[in-house]
Formats: sequence, structure tokens, C-alpha cells
Amino acid sequence: MALLNGKKALVTGSSRGIGRKIVEEFLKNGAEVWGLCSKPSAAKAELEEIAKANGTSFHEICANVGDHAQLSEVVTAAVAEAGSFDVLVNNAGITRDGLSFRMKMEDWQDVLNVNLTGSFVITQIVSNAMLKAKRGGSIINMSSIVGIHGQGGQVNYAASKGGLIAYSKALCKEVGSRGIRVNCIAPGFIETDMTAVLKEDLKKAMIDSVPLKRAGQTEDIANAAVFLASDMSTYITGQVIGVDGGMGC
Repeated sequence: MALLNGKKALVTGSSRGIGRKIVEEFLKNGAEVWGLCSKPSAAKAELEEIAKANGTSFHEICANVGDHAQLSEVVTAAVAEAGSFDVLVNNAGITRDGLSFRMKMEDWQDVLNVNLTGSFVITQIVSNAMLKAKRGGSIINMSSIVGIHGQGGQVNYAASKGGLIAYSKALCKEVGSRGIRVNCIAPGFIETDMTAVLKEDLKKAMIDSVPLKRAGQTEDIANAAVFLASDMSTYITGQVIGVDGGMGC
């Protein structure tokens, strides 16, 4: 059953990892998807083929999420092309890890600019379009287990992801009466390009801390996103759904 037939979705960070898998699953479930990435990607052709095979379409758009003027221009143009979106997934994110007492100001600011402020800029534009369209919508913000429990060496990343949770809980109170839902997904240890560079002993230690005793896969996150984007979750808003194998228990 295609859960997203007739829906139009914007997914950021669409060219790889979790974002790409979310785009794939949205397309397989019948959504028309606009994927935002920083530059033209090798994923575009494959995603277009997946869209064609499922009777829908994929559009790649490019902007630096940390350049808010450029981002605003590109997202505004995408909204005009789509006529509004039913689903927004703020997935784009970066890390600049380091201990807080020697963290460079630019490393702090870059992470906040992309992960938190970039999501605000996009959501402000898309939520306004949702309000005008008067057909509700689902906004999904990609937080992290780090945004809930913290992690040494990642104060900037933790602050940005914790900020997304607080932002989502506040925003859901503003737009809920208009049928717009706002939720967060908080992944745990997921196998992506970002985690592939970790040393094997660190990976093993992290997996050992997971009650399910395995790393998560990108499809685990994508499945949660499909649920939150679909009409199966129309009475769920202001929530943080941990997809972490029990790591946050």
C-alpha cells in the first residue's frame, strides 16, 4: 500500500545517508519529492528512476543550508513550483566535533547555522505555504539521541539537535489548530557515511550500549519518516520518536 499517494514532500540533505533513504521510501510510497542538497548529486539519476518506476517524480534542488539568503530563494522557488508541500523533512546537518573549551567560534556557529537556523528558515517558508493551502501538513525535524542525552565532544551538535526539539514543541502549538503536525525523529547509532569513519573499537563500544545489540540502518529512520508523513499519524504532534534500538532508555 502506497501511504503517501498524492502528497508533495521536501526533504533536505537528500543526496546521501538518511536523507537519500527517506527520499527513496517516500517515492516508493507514491509521494512527489523535492530533494535539497548542497550541490548537484550523483544520486539524482537513480532517484529519478525510482520515481518513474512508482508513477511519481523527483526534483533535485541545490542550496547551501548555511547560506540563509540563498536557501530562502531556492526554497521559495520550490514552494512556487510545487504549489505548497504536504510534508517537510529537515534532515540536512553537519558536525564540527571538538571539546568545548577549545572549540572555535566558527565551528560552533557553522553547526547552529545549518542544523538549527537553516531548519527554521526552511520551515518558516514551507509552513506559511501550508497555512495558506489550508490542507494541513507534516513537518519532521531530524534531531538525535545526542540532542536528548548529550555527548562529550559534541556540544555544538547537541545544542543544535536539542534546539530542534524545543523548536518543534513550540511550533506545534502555533500551527496545530490548522492541521499542521510537527514532530522529531531522534536517531541513535545509525550506519551512515558519517559513522563509517569511526574506529572499530568505538563502533563496538557503541553497539554494545544498544539493547538491541546492533547498529540501526538508514531504512529504520526512513520508515519512521514515512509513518509521520502519512495519514497513519494524524493525531501525533509535538513528539520525539527515538529510533535508537533502546539506546536512550
